[in-house]
Amino acid sequence: MALSAQKIPRWFSTIKLSSFINATQLSKHVLRPGKTLHGSSAQPLMSSDNCLLHWGFKTYRTSSLRNSFQPTNSSSQENNSSRSALLPSVNEKSQKTQKIPNFDSELSLEELEDLPPLSPLQPISEEDAVQIIADPPLPPVSFTLRDYVDHSETLQKLILLGVDLSKIEKHPDAANLLLRLDFEKDIKKLLLFLKDVGIEDDQLGTFLTKNNAIFSEDLENLKTRVAYLQSKNFSKADIAQMVRNAPFLLSFSVERLDNRLGFFQKELELTVKKTRDLVVRLPRLLTGSLEPVKENMKVYRLQFGFKRNEIQHMITRIPKMLTANKRKLTETFDYVHNVMNIPHHIIVRFPQVFNTKLFRVKERHLFLTYLGRAQYDPAKPNYISLDKLVSIPDEVFCEEIAKASVQDFEKFLKTL
Repeated sequence: MALSAQKIPRWFSTIKLSSFINATQLSKHVLRPGKTLHGSSAQPLMSSDNCLLHWGFKTYRTSSLRNSFQPTNSSSQENNSSRSALLPSVNEKSQKTQKIPNFDSELSLEELEDLPPLSPLQPISEEDAVQIIADPPLPPVSFTLRDYVDHSETLQKLILLGVDLSKIEKHPDAANLLLRLDFEKDIKKLLLFLKDVGIEDDQLGTFLTKNNAIFSEDLENLKTRVAYLQSKNFSKADIAQMVRNAPFLLSFSVERLDNRLGFFQKELELTVKKTRDLVVRLPRLLTGSLEPVKENMKVYRLQFGFKRNEIQHMITRIPKMLTANKRKLTETFDYVHNVMNIPHHIIVRFPQVFNTKLFRVKERHLFLTYLGRAQYDPAKPNYISLDKLVSIPDEVFCEEIAKASVQDFEKFLKTL
């Protein structure tokens, strides 16, 4: 049955309104606020539903605009009256649909800045959750610095410098201090100071590993100690050599350094220059214990029978004689003086015999005795000095001193 011309607008409008109402009702069943899936929000469903609701709202708005521009007549009034009965419910539906964000619109930068920050309690989808990469938590207690390297820029840069953290972590106080220090604020200025003293870039790691206590030192105190050494006429090269060979040197106060220098000058009766040369060659004399030094001085005078000037000559040639093991010194002197029959004045001329392994001296002396060439008196023919006996390699010793082949020497050693 054909519709009359007056009924067509009402029928068309009713269809559009019913479509919109059905769309909004469908959204109620599909999209339920607060409904989660495995603990996550149902937000992924909003995209398709929102398009449907948005289409329904546009349909209503379009029909309303078209009807507003139609000529006023009785049929339009009738349509308006019938539509007015539906408008309150339609307006209520449209207000609900406006609460759903419209993803088709674009937000300006100002609007983006005004958006509130995301709450840490806001639920997220499973897809977003599996993409989150969380840093491992810091251990509350650990016996190794390795657990903190990934979280500490200071430790990372110290490793690049060559610092051995495995050795520092054996000292809990130093390890805990490193975790609190900032590289730029606390450590960088220390590195610049050490480089100015004379520590090279490739030596910084070794230095800091050995003297990790320097991290707790005040920089002004370190500068004061360097200034003291300069006041005692130690050159910059001397100070650099001393600091490299004795990393703990800068950790001792000016009073201790001054007392040590005074002790060696007085105890050994050395001049200022010889005292300075002595500690430059063996700076551990300023940082180590004085007990071995005092004990060895008694051994040289009372047990070995050397005179004071003879001791001065030997220790200025071989400073390690002051800190050498007492038992090793005794065994070496007993063999050289009592077995090889070398007098004191010859030993004084070649004190490096105390800095040589005793088994080397024994092997070569026994081989020369076997060949009949063990002659150490400079006043007699075929004299062999202690210097050559202990310092030259086996090939040169066999060729120039023993006048034999290396194979003969090796065969002889097998018989011992």
